[in-house]
Amino acid sequence: MRTFGGFKFGSEFFYGEVRGEDVQVLAKPYWIDIQPTGEARKVAQVDVHLPVAPSKLIAVGLNYADHIAEMKRTPLGTPLIWFKAPSSLLPHNGTIEIAFPEHQTDFETELGIVIGCPAKSVPTDRALDFVFGYTIGLDISDRDLQKSEKQFGRCKSFDTYTPIGPFVYSDVDVRDLSLELRQNGKVRQKARTSQMIYSVREIVSFASQSLSLMPGDVILTGTPSGVGPIHAGDELEARVGDWPPLRNRVINAR
Repeated sequence: MRTFGGFKFGSEFFYGEVRGEDVQVLAKPYWIDIQPTGEARKVAQVDVHLPVAPSKLIAVGLNYADHIAEMKRTPLGTPLIWFKAPSSLLPHNGTIEIAFPEHQTDFETELGIVIGCPAKSVPTDRALDFVFGYTIGLDISDRDLQKSEKQFGRCKSFDTYTPIGPFVYSDVDVRDLSLELRQNGKVRQKARTSQMIYSVREIVSFASQSLSLMPGDVILTGTPSGVGPIHAGDELEARVGDWPPLRNRVINAR
């Protein structure tokens, strides 16, 4: 398994590969070319920042049977996809700002896919060839707006509503990893990626049908049951497998 991310060293931002206690500085975003500059920074001396910069941020809904049941929905027979604004991305240790504190706003933890090369109308059996790696994501959702509007884009695209990271991992098998969300230390969501109705292969293939996926694009693969409301003061911790957790705190937007 290889580990990549976005980092800040003072005012300098760079993409790099984590190797032990060092971060090897890359000349370009890792999803374009893994080209070391020869420079390195100590992990302890850098701040973890956004590991991705997608042209498109795609979300998949209703991909776990138990979540379909808790949301009182019915299976569609195909993946349900929509777009979230890339401006909603938030790094590890960033602060989620609840846009409408009077609304019910829920957490949803998900496995994220990072696309590694252009993909269009790819067959399922070749879909993994177009995946660079994987990350942890949260799909923060304003349920009041989701219920009142037919489109999901706005209710899930407010600034800070897509925490992601801390890192992106390549050369890793994600077919059966644990998925967990802790709110203030209490486990709220717990499942395995093997419970997804549509696998990574099927999601990438479906999303690429007549829609060009570009290197760096991100697809969130859906959430299991246990979703619940967030409130100012909350501390959220999302986990996939034994990867370092994605941690974020919550406040009300000013």
